[in-house]
Amino acid sequence: MRTAYSHGMRIVSLLPAATDIVAELGLTDRLVGRTHECDWPPEAVASVPVVTGAEFTPDDLTSREISDAVGGSAHSGSSLYTLDTDALAALRPDVVLTQDLCDVCAVSYEKVSRAVRLLDADTRVLSLEPRTLDDVLDCLVTVGDLLGVRDRAERQRAALRGRLEQVSRLTGRARPRPRVVAIEWLDPLWPAGHWVPEQITCAGGEPLLASPGEHTKPMTWEAVRAARPDVVLVLPCGFAPERTLRERELLTRLPGWDELPAVRTNRVWVLDGPAYFNRPGPRVVRGAEVLAHVLHGVRAGAAVTSGEARRLLDGAE
Repeated sequence: MRTAYSHGMRIVSLLPAATDIVAELGLTDRLVGRTHECDWPPEAVASVPVVTGAEFTPDDLTSREISDAVGGSAHSGSSLYTLDTDALAALRPDVVLTQDLCDVCAVSYEKVSRAVRLLDADTRVLSLEPRTLDDVLDCLVTVGDLLGVRDRAERQRAALRGRLEQVSRLTGRARPRPRVVAIEWLDPLWPAGHWVPEQITCAGGEPLLASPGEHTKPMTWEAVRAARPDVVLVLPCGFAPERTLRERELLTRLPGWDELPAVRTNRVWVLDGPAYFNRPGPRVVRGAEVLAHVLHGVRAGAAVTSGEARRLLDGAE
C-alpha cells in the first residue's frame, strides 16, 4: 500500500541502477536529482537535475587510460564521479539512493553520507549492495518499502522472476551448453562477475573464469586462451556497443585470438553492458533474455535488436 510518506517524497538517485528501480516502481515523478549517467528511461529522466560530474570524459580516453585514471588493476582508486554538494543541498531530498559496491563506478556511500550530514534536513541514505540476481531483485523491494510502495515492488519482483524462469525453461534443454567468457573491461582484461555468471547460466550457458556473486579481478589473456570458450561476451562497464567496437583491436590483435573456438565460429558478441549487464537494476532480466538469443537462438520476450547484441567481427545480429 502506498503511504502518505511517498506522495511528497523527494528522491535523489546517485546510482543509475537505482534510477532504473525508481522507474520500475513508477516513481520517476519523485526524482529531483540524478547522476550524469542516469539515462533510463530517457524521456523520464532528461529533465531531472544532475548533481554529479565526471573527472574526465571517458570517450576521450582509451580503456587503459581510464583504468589507470581510477587506480589501475586494483580498481580501488578515485571515483569517476564528483558530487555537487551545494546542488544536493538545494534539492532538499528526503531520500538519497547510493551504493557501497564499487567506489569507482558511482559515488561512494561514505562520500554521500558525509555530504548528507552537512544538510539541514532529515534525509535518509539507502545504500544498495547487490551481488547476485536475487539480490538485484530484492533491492526492488528494499527501495519500494522505503518509498512507500512495497506491494507494488513485490509484484514487480514476482514478474521479473517469472521472466527469468521463462528464460530457464526455454533454454534448459538446449544442448550443447556453450562455455562462455564474459569480458567486463578490455585493458586490462577483466571478467564479469557478480550477477553476470547467473545470467549466463539462466540462459543455458556455462560461465567461465568468474563465479556467481564474485567481485572479480583482472585476468590474463593466457587464462582466456586456456579456457577455450565457445562464446565470448564483450560488455565493458559503462560502454555502449559503439564505444566498445572502437577498441575491438584490443582483442583481435591478441596472440592466438583467431584460434579461440568462439572466434572460429564467429560467436564473439558485443552487448549493451550499461543497459543489461553492468548495472544491478531490473533490466538485468532483459540481459538474460538477450543471452537466450545469443547462446541458443531462442526468443524470450521482445525480439533482440542489433543495439542489444551484435557480433564483434561482422556486426550481424
